[in-house]
Amino acid sequence: MESKNPRKLTLLEAISENRVMISDGATGTYLQTHGLEPGGCPEEFNSSNPGIISQMANDYFNAGSDLVLTNSFGGSKFMQKKYGHGDKVAEFNRLSATHAKSVAGPQNYVVGSVGPTGEFLAPLGDVSEKEMCLAFEEQMVALKEGGVDAIIIETMTAIEEISLAIRVAKESTNLPVIATMVFDKGPRGFFTMMGITPERAAKELTSAGADIIGTNCGNGIDLMIEIAQQMRESTDKPMIVHSNAGIPTVKNGQIIYPETPEYMTERFVQIVELGVNIVGGCCGTGPEHIKSLSRTLKTSP
Repeated sequence: MESKNPRKLTLLEAISENRVMISDGATGTYLQTHGLEPGGCPEEFNSSNPGIISQMANDYFNAGSDLVLTNSFGGSKFMQKKYGHGDKVAEFNRLSATHAKSVAGPQNYVVGSVGPTGEFLAPLGDVSEKEMCLAFEEQMVALKEGGVDAIIIETMTAIEEISLAIRVAKESTNLPVIATMVFDKGPRGFFTMMGITPERAAKELTSAGADIIGTNCGNGIDLMIEIAQQMRESTDKPMIVHSNAGIPTVKNGQIIYPETPEYMTERFVQIVELGVNIVGGCCGTGPEHIKSLSRTLKTSP
């Protein structure tokens, strides 16, 4: 007898079937419109406002996201110490995963978000490799305990830090690992703040063991097309792009991101045509952007 509940594919299995998958939109932008004060700790909302975190994931799933990221971007001990929550790392990360999992459908995925520690490894900074490894491990293990299907190490600028995080994720969770870096365009092309080009990032993230590589944040959708093309030419790994809704401006005291859902969707189609496997939004995007993207990609032949 055929099972009524087919086995859920792993994220990598789903991608291997040549499916284009849709991620979610911004976390910070969403929370700022749902009560997060300027300078407040987003991860603390996992404890104090669980309903908002669950609703955020639910809104994105309902908009058409196949996968959503946890509210844990700044969830490392280094970042949480700045808010006075250094002892809540495991709790906040675990909750971020369980809240998203609580509203995920049987074929949806929850991906544990891990952002930069905000520190530099010695000798450039004061943090030893062991200290940074332990911080990543604490966060990633808690995300796995909360039930995430994969880990995404995102918005990184230093190849040393992201390579270290990939290694820790592989050793401490045995989950699929996504790794993304953020690039700025200057007179000589695209570089991270630490001088890494998209081509070099693609090659080194692949060598470091990431299962999916890509870029997020920092740019509007037009520049993301250029970055995606450069990365795709340098690797055959699955790729992900999370684009900002343009570069923000301030109008009447409000931060405005200029790129509409329709504008971004047209260009996301071009990104998919380049061979990018997962597409979604970063700063300034919301459920309406994902709904437009889903409507277009999921009805395409």
